[in-house]
Amino acid sequence: MLSEQKLRITEIFYSIQGESSWAGQPCVFIRLTGCNLRCVYCDTEYSFYGGKDMSIHEIFKDIQSFNCKLVEITGGEPLLQEAVYPLVDKLVDNAYQVLIETSGSRPLGRLNPKAIKIVDFKTPSSHMMHHNHWPNLNELTPVDEVKFVVSDDADYEWSKQVLRQYDLTRRCKQVLFSPAHGKLSPGTLGKWICRDGLPVKLQIQLHKYLDMP
Repeated sequence: MLSEQKLRITEIFYSIQGESSWAGQPCVFIRLTGCNLRCVYCDTEYSFYGGKDMSIHEIFKDIQSFNCKLVEITGGEPLLQEAVYPLVDKLVDNAYQVLIETSGSRPLGRLNPKAIKIVDFKTPSSHMMHHNHWPNLNELTPVDEVKFVVSDDADYEWSKQVLRQYDLTRRCKQVLFSPAHGKLSPGTLGKWICRDGLPVKLQIQLHKYLDMP
């Protein structure tokens, strides 16, 4: 039965959304355990292992307790777990706005079309660039978003090239350039974006400045 399918969960919590065009809004986060990548700037390494098994029914009950209709499923890499797909379906069917933050290393085609995909394509400094699954570009819709975490000038130039080569502003709602926390200042990245007139949004991890999870 659907309600008996289980996922490995690191944490479920309520906070202010710190990223994407949804930044600043209250949001329930479901952090799934496990990741197939090891990005050098990762700030959620604690989600690689451990966690606890929860049924879709248990997860849904937890989410209901927060009285918030915006939910983000993240990780780790959430698309590694088969039961994530029926979980998304259940949330969508119950009028939740669902955001899926994914590395883009897994195919996106099976996701409920009403879920919003936030795809974090890996830049050179992550050392995980070879995991980018480029056919996922064809799965982007006008409500989806693409993120590049930028650590240095090389990351920026690479991201700028991908932005233009694949006409990303036409494929999705928003392209986000995010400075790697502690590696590149938001001001420096902002100046580069303005210098080149890029049609992107500078994203900071707002929750870190608010001292919230």
